[in-house]
This record gives sequence, C-alpha cells and structure tokens, in this order.
Amino acid sequence: MAETRLSLDAAALAPLLQRFLPGGAVGSFVAGEILPGGGERLTLVNPADGLPLLDYADACATVVQAAMDAARPAQRAWWGMSAAARGRALWEVARLVRAEAEALARIETLSAGKPIRDTRGEVAKVAEMFEYYAGWADKLHGDVIPVPSSHLNYTRHEPLGTVVQITPWNAPLFTAGWQVAPALCAGNAVVLKPSELTPLTSLALAGLCHRAEGIPRGLVSVLAGSGPGTGAAAVAHPETRLVVFVGSAEAGARIAAEAARNIVPSVLELGGKSANIVFADADLDRAILGAQAAVFGGAGQSCVAGSRLLVQRAVHGTVVERLAHAAARIPFGVPADPATQIGPINNRRQLERIAGMVRAAADAGARLATGGGCPEALRGTGGFYYAPTILDGVAPEAPIAREEVFGPVLAVLPFDTEEEAVALANATPYGLAGAVWTQDVGRAHRVAAAVRAGTFWVNSYKTINVASPFGGFGRSGFGRSSGREALAAYTQTKSVWVETAASPAVAFGYVG
Repeated sequence: MAETRLSLDAAALAPLLQRFLPGGAVGSFVAGEILPGGGERLTLVNPADGLPLLDYADACATVVQAAMDAARPAQRAWWGMSAAARGRALWEVARLVRAEAEALARIETLSAGKPIRDTRGEVAKVAEMFEYYAGWADKLHGDVIPVPSSHLNYTRHEPLGTVVQITPWNAPLFTAGWQVAPALCAGNAVVLKPSELTPLTSLALAGLCHRAEGIPRGLVSVLAGSGPGTGAAAVAHPETRLVVFVGSAEAGARIAAEAARNIVPSVLELGGKSANIVFADADLDRAILGAQAAVFGGAGQSCVAGSRLLVQRAVHGTVVERLAHAAARIPFGVPADPATQIGPINNRRQLERIAGMVRAAADAGARLATGGGCPEALRGTGGFYYAPTILDGVAPEAPIAREEVFGPVLAVLPFDTEEEAVALANATPYGLAGAVWTQDVGRAHRVAAAVRAGTFWVNSYKTINVASPFGGFGRSGFGRSSGREALAAYTQTKSVWVETAASPAVAFGYVG
C-alpha cells in the first residue's frame, strides 16, 4: 500500500524542532544553548506554498564571539582525548542521526522544499559520513623519515583549531554532515554558518552532536544568520584557522579573499556547468534515465547537475524527443508526498532567476522542447514550482550553455566527433563533474581523462560516496571535502627532529 502524503506545515514544525533544540527555539546553537541574535529579523518561508514558517534575528558579531569562545576550550579537550575515544563519539553522533532520521527528514522537507523521498536518503548519508570518519579517527598517524643524520625525524598530523564552515540552501543537512564529520575526525572544533534560508536541520545536527556522549560542550556551534553579517564576522575572526565554503563561485572568491587577509587557508566547493555526453553507441534507455536524474533530481538545485547534455548528432533528435516525453511524466509536486520526485525551487529569488534565464535563451533562438514555467495544476499553491525544462538548439556560446542555472533546466548541444565533444565539455570555466555514455571502453577512458572535472562518471551519473574524494577544478573550487583527501585540509603537518647520537657533532659554537 502506497504511503500517504505527510502533513507538513508551519504547525508541524514546532514539535519537530523541540526534539533537537531547547524549547524548540530558533537562534544560534552555542555550547548547548540557543542564543538569540541581535541583528535584523530573517523570515523562513515554506517553498511548497510561499508562506512564512518562522522568523529569527541575525546572529551578528556578538554571537560569533560566543561561539569562538566556546570552541577554543572544547577543541583542546577534544584533541586531548584518545583517538579511539573520538571515534566512539563520532559513531554515537551517527547513531543519534539514525534514531532521529524521520524527524530530520521532515524538517528538511518542510524548510528546504526537498521531496521527502530525497531527504530520507540524505539523512541516511549523513549518518554514513559520521560512521566513515569515526573509523578514520585512530588512523591519522605520521611517518618516520629516513633522514641522512643521527636524528629520529617523524611527522605528526595535528588539527588546525577552529574551522568555520559556510553551507548552502540546496542540501543543508547533507552539506553540514559532509563538512562537520571530517573536521571533527581531524581534531578540530566547528563553527558552522548555514544559509540563512535553511538553518533548521544544521541546528538540529548541532543539538545531536551536543547530546552525543564524548563530544565536549561547544565543539560544534551553528550560527543562524546572514552571510554579509554573521558569515563575514566568522570568517574574519582571529580564532578562525580554516574557512570551508560551499556555494557560488562569486561568493567563494570573496570569502577566500577575506580569509587570505588573515593568512587563513580555504576549501571551496563551488558551482558547475557539467557536461553529460551521450555517444550514438550508448545504451539510450540508460542514458535517457541518467540524463533525467542528472539535471532534474533535486529540481536541478545541485552543484553537479548535468545541465549540459551533449548528444552525438546521429541520435540527437531521438534523444531530445524521448527526453521531452519522459520529463513531462516525472512525478512533480508537493514535497511532502512520497511519490513526488521533483519539488519546488527553494526560494522565490532563485525561481525568478531560472525563469529569466530560460526566457533569455528562448529569445536568443533556443527551442523549448518541454517545460518552461509552473505547471497549471500547481499555480494556485503559491509554491515556487518550475517544471522540468529542455532547451534544444542551444549555441555553445549562449549564457544558458555556460552559466549555472541551478534549476531543472537542460541545455542540449549536438556534436559529431569525440574531439568536438571533449572541446564542448571543456568550453566552460567550471570543472566540477561530467559523464560519458558509450559502450566503447577505450573511448570511455579517453574522454574521462580529457574532460577537466573533479568527478567523472562512465555510463552513470550523480553517484557519490563519503569515501570518495569530491571537489572541483577551475572555477568549481579547490580542495576536497570527502574521502581520505578531506582530512589533509583539516590537519597541519609537524616535523619533529630528535637527536639520537650519544656524542653528536657540534656544527657551531662553543661549550661554555
């Protein structure tokens, strides 16, 4: 029997929040308490109906200072624990996430507009993240270097201290877990600043971390506030030792520049304009399914979305026709309905941006194969809905083919040869992801090597796992935020020299 639609509205939110936050209050989570902000009032809106959910005050500098003050002693206590004890504490966070999985998923669906079928899966992945890094906690050891002297030279991988992480609105809980787990594994404290549009599940995660046995009070804080106010204050704070940002390239450049003023490194996971390449010899049934998941999953609000479909000319017309027919049939609607595969856009501003880019592309000559607006059945809801949209005949130099849309919009470009496909794939400053569909094994490996992207799939799309490194090339950022490689960003290497000779040679000076 099919699951019925959940009842998710503003009235349902309060009891869900009370499971995680003291009194269910919304503010910044610092050392187990909710601290009210001192800035302007910010309103959270339900993307499914456009109605307000709640409002809260921007945290601003005073709350940032409180979070930093709490993080310093917590980080020292955390690093002072045995590695095995830290691993057990991270495993306990994972257990609590699994125990509260349904409540977390419902909060995410209500506040971010993501279909419940997606948020349930993402909560499970967050638990996996903490489990994975719990296993790494007692394996971060250094090396002994065979130096050409009588010294014992060894290295230590030590934490940076307090890490500031800024996460976006498209997958708030997923990106929070993606960043927090490796930072804690490496021995750091975390001050997390989620998007002001979607702070709720990040606050809930902080509540679970605080509840987990072994996690020191103040080790994980979440700042509820805006980027220009609260986020900027956290980045510029003298206690900050690393800044991690997930979001647009424009914002990432500004944040990295601000961090660099204090000689603070950054990890940037930025946008993409990923090419999904279909050759004529591909299994077209699989490729067409993969193309839908690549760009329409999550309503296209994904940094790795396969928003450019490059199709070999021999099958171009067939692929576009079949895709347009399939896209119009994808279950689309209210995110609380378990049957929904595509929900609303997260916010009105983004919805308007998507619509504007599609109109401009159509005015420039692109053919609208399907979509292009809100379906008639959903226009009375007040929600931020935009139907799966396919634009054919897009010129390679058109903005829709070069700029990130961050919505359910697919630009289709034909090609003739393998060399042309690679050139088109690389004709963008971004380099986050890509894919190729072909039954020619040699071609698959050639294209995977030639396309500039941090993640590349063959006969697949959008599969990621916490154990695999993830990050971009070029304008898509630098550094890696998962796998073993992520731990390198969260540690610093110390080289220790110990003289072992009974009578070491004196190279300089005199014995007094």
